[in-house]
This record gives sequence, structure tokens and C-alpha cells, in this order.
Amino acid sequence: MTDFSFTIHARDGAARTGEISTAHGPVRTPAFMPVGTAATVKAMYAGQVRESGADVVLGNVYHLMLRPGAERIAALGGLHRFMNWPHAILTDSGGFQVMSLSQLRKLDENGVTFQSHIDGSKHVLTPERSMEIQDLLGSDIQMQFDECVRLPASRAEIERAMRLSLRWAERSRKAFAQQPGRAVFGIVQGGDDRPLRIESARALAEMDFGGLAIGGLAVGEPQDVMLAMIETVMPHLPETKPHYLMGVGTPDDLIESVGRGIDMFDCVMPTRAGRHGLAYTRYGRVNLKNARHADDARPLDQMAECPAARDYSRAYLHHLVKAGEILAMMLLTWNNIAYYQTLMGEARQAIAEGRYADWRAETKARWAQGEGA
Repeated sequence: MTDFSFTIHARDGAARTGEISTAHGPVRTPAFMPVGTAATVKAMYAGQVRESGADVVLGNVYHLMLRPGAERIAALGGLHRFMNWPHAILTDSGGFQVMSLSQLRKLDENGVTFQSHIDGSKHVLTPERSMEIQDLLGSDIQMQFDECVRLPASRAEIERAMRLSLRWAERSRKAFAQQPGRAVFGIVQGGDDRPLRIESARALAEMDFGGLAIGGLAVGEPQDVMLAMIETVMPHLPETKPHYLMGVGTPDDLIESVGRGIDMFDCVMPTRAGRHGLAYTRYGRVNLKNARHADDARPLDQMAECPAARDYSRAYLHHLVKAGEILAMMLLTWNNIAYYQTLMGEARQAIAEGRYADWRAETKARWAQGEGA
């Protein structure tokens, strides 16, 4: 079976393109991972996700432990078989969802006790249990259990959570069930505090993780703060390991972060936007709720390979959105996931050809035209 590894093929400034080898196939980087929180990328078939260009999807410990249950998924052959996705899967540890979704959360050194947002049932999640769940799911890339705080927060609160996350990182690494083609990633915390971010990154770099993620961003801070934290952390991350920016973000967030050395992303934005009438295209965002599209016979992008972007008029998509038809969510989500994959593919090519800065400028200039030209 393939060993987990990361190979850098080309660099252009801080940007780099390469490939992560996993037990379930290669992941080309920079990579955007569609979010399949509950073992599904909302409104899409697994085959569509793959055809869009995705090499890896994300699942979530918190949601899958609550339903249908990690032990049940394991008994049914693991998450890959369960969701009919034979390619790479990354699982988040559940730390963010415990913070953002659970009720009556009680945190201590051991872990977190919380009530399910679904039915109020009581659960305990520790670093060891999070890693056990991820082992039962059979994910290729597993994340340490951490604590994420919302910004803004006091320095004392940010520091407390960062140090706790470091202690949990050591426990997560120890509890990780090593198998060929699998890896566990550590998560840099520290909010918007530069010294704390550096301390977290340095400590994690000394641990034997397969990759390093930057967590605790995209939680309400402006983009310039997020980019400043990436620039702060990057010199302290191992060059030979994948760099993953968690929960980010807009197309602009992605290409700015790639230019600063990020290799992997995930975000609910393209699927959530698709369910609410918003399309991302090479010519900017298109809000299909707007009446201006009611008589527009043009597709979203006649040059796109994705049928959702190429084969349906804006007038038809506008009609579906206004009528509340499920097909609107399906088509716009398909378009958005495909566009994010196209964006990452173009980024990889631009890096390989040594023209990333020019490509980024050209891409942003097209977006500035607004409402999909």
C-alpha cells in the first residue's frame, strides 16, 4: 500500500505545487477540498464531485459521531465505501463544531462534554476519542483534536486555548492509529496574536505530524488579519510538509493564500452559496436572485467545462431560484464546486509555469467586472 508522502513539483515565490500520496490516491496541490460534513457534499453526487476535479473531500467527526455513528460506519466498510467515494478523505476532529454547534459545553483538560444540537444527548469528546472515531471512519488525513476560539477574544483566552491545543496535539499524535497511506496533522492556534501563533507553530513543528494546519481563522476576522497570520506562521512550518488553511474561504482568499505558501483548503462557502442563489464564475459572483437575470439567455460561463455553468441560461437559473426549485441548488452548487476546482487547477498550472503573480492579477481583474460580466 502507498505510504503517505508529499512531493513539491514546482515553486513560484512562496507558492508551490505538488502532490500528496495517500492510501486512496494522489491529491494535487494546491487543493480545494469540498466539504462533505455528513458523508455527502450537499446537493451533489459523489461522481459529480470527482468529475469537477476534486481529489479529496472532507468529513467531520462531530456530525458523523452523532449520526449515523462511527462504529456503524466502520461496520459498513468505512467512510469511503459508505459514501461511495473511493478517493482521499480528510476528517476534521470535531473541535470547531463542538465550539460552534453543541449545547451546554463543558471543557476541561481531558476533553469536552457537550449536548448534541440534534437531540440533546450527552457526549464526551477527547483527543483519544476523536482519533478513535477517525480511525473507525478510515480517513486518509486525520486532524488533531483542538480548541478553537472565536475572534475577537482576550489574549488570556487565546493563550489558554492555544496551550491546551498543544497538549491535546501530543495526545492526538500518540493516539493516532498509524497505517500505510494515512497521516495526522497538527493545528496551529493562537488567534490573531503573532507571538502565540509563532509559539504554537514551532511547538507543532517539533512533533512528528504528517502535515500542519492553520486553524482558528475565518471566524470573523478581516482578510488582512488572516493573511497576516499566514505570513507570521509560514516561516515556522516545515517546508517539506503540506500546509492546510482550515475553513477558508472565498476565491480571493484562496489565491492570496496560495501565494503565501498554503497547499490545502476547505470551506462550506461554495456549497452554501449555491443553496442560496449565488454562483461563482471566472467573471465574478452572480446573484441569481436579482431580477436583471430574468431575461438573460447567456449561460454563467460558455467556456466552462461544467455543464451547470455552460448549458443553462441565467434566465432559467433565476427562474429556478425564485421558484424555490431543488434543481437550482443542485446546479449552482455543481457550478461553484467546479469553479473552485478550475481555480485550483489554473493555480497549479501558473505555479508550474512560473507566472503565478501575473495569473493572480489577471484573475482578480476579471472578477472586478462584477455580476459575471
